[in-house]
Formats: sequence, C-alpha cells, structure tokens
Amino acid sequence: MPRLTAISIENAKPRTQRYALRDDGCRGLYLNVLPSGRKSWSVRYRFDGRTRNLTLDGFPTLALARKAATNALAEVAQGHDPAAAKQAQKRTDATIRHPGTNTVEHWVGTFIERHVRRATRLNTQRQVEHVLENIVLPEWRSRPVTEIKRKDVRELVESVAQTRPVMANRVLAIVGKFFNWLLERDIIEVSPTAGIKRPVKEQARDRVLSDEELRRVWLAADAVGGASGAVVKVLMLSGLRRNEVANLRWDEIADGTLKLSAERMKGGKPHVLPMSTQVDAMPKIGSFVFGGRAPLWHFGRTKRALDAHIGDIPAWVMHDLRRSVASGMARIGILLPVIERVLAHESGSFAGIVGVYQRHSYAAEMALALRKWGDHIERLVTGAAAKVVKLR
Repeated sequence: MPRLTAISIENAKPRTQRYALRDDGCRGLYLNVLPSGRKSWSVRYRFDGRTRNLTLDGFPTLALARKAATNALAEVAQGHDPAAAKQAQKRTDATIRHPGTNTVEHWVGTFIERHVRRATRLNTQRQVEHVLENIVLPEWRSRPVTEIKRKDVRELVESVAQTRPVMANRVLAIVGKFFNWLLERDIIEVSPTAGIKRPVKEQARDRVLSDEELRRVWLAADAVGGASGAVVKVLMLSGLRRNEVANLRWDEIADGTLKLSAERMKGGKPHVLPMSTQVDAMPKIGSFVFGGRAPLWHFGRTKRALDAHIGDIPAWVMHDLRRSVASGMARIGILLPVIERVLAHESGSFAGIVGVYQRHSYAAEMALALRKWGDHIERLVTGAAAKVVKLR
C-alpha cells in the first residue's frame, strides 16, 4: 500500500462493507471508509499485549492525522494508553453532564434490564435482582461505579457472611458478574472483585432421607394440605427441582406427561417426564397448577409447617428430596441411566460424546421407573397401593 495522498483519500469510494486503508507514510495510521461514505482516521498499536484502536476525533487533514498518530504512538512509548485515556475522559465528561448516569443505582438498573431479564433463567433472575436491589443498592446506591474498590466489595461480602455465609458467596458471584459486565462495556477499567476469594467454602450436601423419613414427610404434607402439601408430594414422586414444580403450568401437562421447556430447566434443555399414577387432581383456578394466578413461592413457610408435623429428624432441606429420589430409585433396582434421565442430568452417563450421539428418549423406561417409585412411596405410607395424587 503506497503512502496515502489527498487525492487517494478523496477517491476512496464506499463498499458494501466497511474497510480500512493503511497509510505507509505513518506507522499505525489507517483511513476507515464506511458503507455510508463517511470516513474517519484511527491509530492501531499494541499495549499490554493487546491490539488497541484509537479513533481520531473529527476528520482532520492527512497531515494533521499523521501528527496525531505520531503523538499517540509517543504516548504508548512512554507507557500510556491513549485509547483508555480517551474513554476515561468521555466517562468523566458524561458524569459532569449527567451526574446520575454513572452511579451504581443507574448501572444496576441497566444491567438488570439489558442482561439479567434477557439472558438468565427466571429463578436466576429473581436471585440476582434480590441481591442487587436489597443488599448492594442500600450500601452503594449513589456512588459512582468507578469509585467502588476492592475494599468496598470485601466489606460488603464480609458483613453478609457474619449472618448468612452461603449468601455471602452468592453476593460475591453476582457482584462479580455485574462489574465484569461493566468492564466488557468499558464503563470501568478494572473489576473491584478481582482476586477476592469466597468467604466460606461450601460443602456439597449429601443428606438422603431414609424410607421412614420419607414416610413422615409425606404424612406431614398431608397434614399441611392444599397446594403447599401437593407440591411437596410431587417433589417426592418426580425428583424435579423445587422451582420446576412451583412454576408448573396447566399447559405443561398433557396425556399424563409433564413437558417443561428449555427455559424452565437448569440445564437449558427441554424435559419430558411421564407422571406416575400418584399425583391428586388440583383445582384449576389459574394458569399455575399450584399457585393459581402466580407461582407458589412460600417454601420457607411450607418447610416450617412440615417440620412442625414431622417431629425430630436430622436437619434437611427441600432439595434433599431430589437426592433422596435418586438414591431411593437406585435402592429399589432402577438403573442409573434411567435415574439420570428422570432427573434431567446432563453429566454422568450422558456426558461428553455419549450425550452427543445418544438420542434414545428413555420415555418407556422413565414411565416404568416413576411408577415403580410411586408404588414404593405408597407402600411406605399406606402399606397398600392406593391412588393418592393425578394431575389432569
């Protein structure tokens, strides 16, 4: 490419795609020609191992563009990044013109609207919004995001950890995603969560309820009754996750089968699950099977009510029912691949290349397994087979 001239610049015609002409008369200087016919100058250089691009403001003459490029490269030689300095100045100018647009409150709202509600599952969305709106904003609401430092993050996380250690881990993870999102958009230069370790080490739960404990949970669900009791029974019969059942809609039930969309599943893949004959009819009072016009969410209250009826057993949580279903199915002779299909696991037997090529639906095997498991639960509770639960 020869040195650019005023005539060659004038004759550079637009194409269907943007293109750039290198100026051999000045290292790193490029003429950019847009499909609209608009032209601009930019300087390309390496800084901290990365290729950077500095757009020159306006459209200076060739001589002025070469001078500006030379000055920018001199800054680079002195250890400065002119593109980063320009971005920082733009943010400063924007803050002066619109003081509220650089605050944590402003960017939290933008993050939720543009990312959380568009790119995350409903359950994740609720948790992220809860953490940002009820834990982060009360502490940092009016502060500029560029002023939040590692010390601020550490103090916030440690304060939560004093009473809710596991939640402190969630707060750190969510705040980290928030600041990384800002970093990707050049709103901040560095994430203040970088290098901060989780405050507590979480242990994977291994609690499995015994047959006697499952019997007592079922009887407690009977005593609690209503939608809350029915949800607990479906959790015990299906092995589904708590929120997958709580959000169950009538239009997801057809011909004795649950059909959950990819958006509803943790693994991001649709799940078709045959139902056992043990699921009692619920009255149709809205779109949701267990909540009527809204999902059922008061699991804390439900758990306390269950515990009041169960009596003295080792501590357990709702998610332990899912693990107990898996363990119980294995105990009564159901094969592991079938159990994994019931639970919609993407690892284990179906990980890697097996998951790519294995396309058998296991529908018949799942139906048999769930019927066998449902009969097992009935025998624990009543000693005989009697229909206790049927979603129609």
